[in-house]
Amino acid sequence: MGITHIVQFQFKSDISADVIEDTCKRMLALKDTCLHPVSQQPYIKSSFGGKDNSIEGIQNGITHAFVVEFENAEDRDFYVRSDSVHHAFVKSLDGLIDKAQVIDFTHGKY
Repeated sequence: MGITHIVQFQFKSDISADVIEDTCKRMLALKDTCLHPVSQQPYIKSSFGGKDNSIEGIQNGITHAFVVEFENAEDRDFYVRSDSVHHAFVKSLDGLIDKAQVIDFTHGKY
C-alpha cells in the first residue's frame, strides 16, 4: 500500500524569498536525487508542494507544505532513517525554519 508523507514548514520571518525558493526547489528535487539503495534509481513516486494560499486562516504559522508519495513503507522508512541525500537536506534547514511538522498515512487505512 502507498504511503503519503506530508511535510509542513514555517520559515523564519527574516529568511529571504530567494532562500525560501531555493529550499523549496531542493525539497522537490529530492524526488530525483534520492536513490534506492539496491536499484540506484529514484524511488519517490511523486512530490509536489508550495507556498500556503489558504483563505481559512488556520495555518498556525505554517507557510509551505509538501506531499511526498512512496510506493510502500519500506521506501518511506529508508528515506526517513537512512537516505543520506534526505538527511543532508534536513540538515540544510538549520537556521531557516521555526517549525516543521510531518504526518504520514497509509492509503486506505482509517
